[in-house]
Amino acid sequence: MNVICRLFKESPHPDEKQRMQLSKQLGLHPRQVKFWFQNHRTQIKAIQERHENSLLKSEIDKLCDENKSLRETIKNQSCSNCGFASSNKDGTTPSPTEGQKLRIENARLKAEVEKLKSAMEKHPHGSSPRSSYSPGNDQDDRSSFEFLNAGCGLEKARIMEAASRAAEELRKMASHGEPLWVWSYETGREMLNYDEYRKEFCAEEENDSNMQPRKKSVEASRESALVFVDLPWLVQTFMDVNQWKELFPCLISKAATVDVICNGEGVNRDDAAQLMFAEIQMLTPLVATREVYFVRYSKKISANQWAIVDVSVDRGEDSTDASLHKCRKRPSGCIIEDKSNGHCKVTWVEHVESQRSTVHSLYRTMVKSGLAFGAKRWLSTLQQQCDCLVFLVATNVPLKDSSGVATLAGRKSILKLAQRMSRSFCRALGDSSFNSWNKITSKTGEEIRVATRKNHNDPGEPLGTILSAVVSVWLPVPHHILFNFLRDENRRNEWDIMSKGSTVQTIANLAKGQDRGNAVTTMAMQNEEHKMWVLQDSSTNTYESMIIYAPMDIKGMQSVMTGCDSSNMAVLPSGFSILPDGVESRPSVITSKPEEEKSAEGGSLLTMAFQILISNASATKLSLDSVESVNTLISCTLENIKTTLQCED
Repeated sequence: MNVICRLFKESPHPDEKQRMQLSKQLGLHPRQVKFWFQNHRTQIKAIQERHENSLLKSEIDKLCDENKSLRETIKNQSCSNCGFASSNKDGTTPSPTEGQKLRIENARLKAEVEKLKSAMEKHPHGSSPRSSYSPGNDQDDRSSFEFLNAGCGLEKARIMEAASRAAEELRKMASHGEPLWVWSYETGREMLNYDEYRKEFCAEEENDSNMQPRKKSVEASRESALVFVDLPWLVQTFMDVNQWKELFPCLISKAATVDVICNGEGVNRDDAAQLMFAEIQMLTPLVATREVYFVRYSKKISANQWAIVDVSVDRGEDSTDASLHKCRKRPSGCIIEDKSNGHCKVTWVEHVESQRSTVHSLYRTMVKSGLAFGAKRWLSTLQQQCDCLVFLVATNVPLKDSSGVATLAGRKSILKLAQRMSRSFCRALGDSSFNSWNKITSKTGEEIRVATRKNHNDPGEPLGTILSAVVSVWLPVPHHILFNFLRDENRRNEWDIMSKGSTVQTIANLAKGQDRGNAVTTMAMQNEEHKMWVLQDSSTNTYESMIIYAPMDIKGMQSVMTGCDSSNMAVLPSGFSILPDGVESRPSVITSKPEEEKSAEGGSLLTMAFQILISNASATKLSLDSVESVNTLISCTLENIKTTLQCED
């Protein structure tokens, strides 16, 4: 049967010669082989049609909600809660006044006091659960007490039982092939067969409201890859919330351990379980951040195989806050298998339910297809980050991969500085609760999101008021071409208005991965009036590419290149995130080589972000001059990119 299934993947319409060969090989009549292929094609087509119908129904519901929201916006010219005008005459969204901000903050604090009173009534002194997630921490205090109440309301024994069942489901989801997972020869990806899934795992949940497609958008994906990493280290990293967050900076904007259910056994913490919270983001303000509350469970399957399982645990109606329950994880996570050569095979399964919500048209295809938050994104990021860690600690780096830096200490110091710069960029870019975005319109017609924040005492950033401005656009250019253009220091003058008329010279270039696009570069830009150094971190994987850069103090950068500590060096990064647009070609004939399945390359989703220190004083309000400056910067840069790549509107 494996032979016939493999042939079906390569060619769902075999010719007579292939059918004859197969019938001899399997001892079947040629007509039996012919009818098997016909029936299998019909089955897969029916599964795909049901899946697409479900997606279309969900999309129609989203559009109806969006239409209703737009009608309400037009009907109500101002917000009844805070008094903000919905728009100015020019169509822009006005910034709230200081008084309005104080009224909102006052209302939020009153709500928090009520939550505290409720928590104290439910948990008298000395009876509250152990937690590292409290309003005093640098976490989202809006959510902490709901989580504490939920953790107390669930018996730990029941949580462990649910985690154990989830581990078994994940193991099957990771290892089973057809009919549970069906290969789609239209998209070139595996697709979960929900009929088989319900038979296997949900026999008693047919009427479960969480499974109703009109109430939830359900996404399922699976990917496997070899990762250059040590198995015990990877297990430990997943079970340490801070290390996990640092491993996926472009995906996780916030994360916290709410409660430890079980510490586990041994050094590697077999059977460890903990209650966790995370905000999962895309690097654009146009896609809402997903908030998810779940149990993470580590389980040793065999001597060389571990499972890391994430599963959301249902809460009672009295403790459920719909505003936080935006995303729910069915058994998800990864199976990690040690290959004894410094590599691990990681099979990642991502299976989530999310609340229906309006998605910006630019990213609708990415989100609807499951690519935006799916297994491919998690696994691609893991591969890239592990490669970077290997290069960070390497002591035998070839000269061609470490030009311009004389010592290993200098190399390590620069790579750590670039790592911190990239994390800062990711934190400033997404639609997480860190940022409160306002809309303005660029000089070329695009919507720009702007936000301000105040840095009072972090030495890693300039002190004062920082303005962030972000724009996302579609360009008819393949993402790898756009990435190579923007990271090339020799072509920087073609888009960077700050380097116009300057000579650009590479001071140092450090590889941080096997792909030549993963590198950290120090550049010197000089003209008749001034000289400036720029640190650039470029990274790419099969899902996403980024170019992040920041102007640097020359003397400070020279000391870093000799190996001095860079942790207190102020960095304010800007840069780009580039994604394939998610529009896939659909070839009519399936070839045996996956790389030949794409008949044409799509375009790119480009997100461009700039950060500017607008005042050294922390209490400064956002001025019209600052908004105008960043508007000009974004508009001119975007126009230069379009002109150079010949993709003007």
